[in-house]
Amino acid sequence: MVKTVRLEPIAQESAVETMGNLLSVLINKDLDVLKECGGRGMCATCHVYVKSGMDALTPTNRREQRTLEVITSCKTNSRLACQARVIGSGVVVELPPGMYINSIKDIEALIGRRAEQDLLHPLTGQVLVEAGKLITRSMMKKIEDTTTFNMSNYFSNSSEV
Repeated sequence: MVKTVRLEPIAQESAVETMGNLLSVLINKDLDVLKECGGRGMCATCHVYVKSGMDALTPTNRREQRTLEVITSCKTNSRLACQARVIGSGVVVELPPGMYINSIKDIEALIGRRAEQDLLHPLTGQVLVEAGKLITRSMMKKIEDTTTFNMSNYFSNSSEV
């Protein structure tokens, strides 16, 4: 049976089959979701806030809970879209502001420009560069010194939970 999910703040609705995940809704609306872990619930790139209808989603599993614990922008209504399956009506999802990045090279390509939106760490959701800030080489050095990550290594070395 088809359910409707509303996406905020873009005020769009999308149909999803019962037991379909929220990630399919985001992809259906052509939203730029990195889905770096391939939908395994191990990254923050499909993190969303459920404004209403939490009881119309499957419960949070152990892997999702572990991932949510490391997301710096996590709230009590946070879910990973890849893990949250729709079982009822009335789900309203809010997309977190900002853009997740794949690697430091994504930011390096923007040196000398201002960030159009917050640039976020793909595993923790930490804001690496605030919207409107000029991206400089010294900023890159600071990010590299405090935040080391290699997405392909992380996911190839991670084991199933």
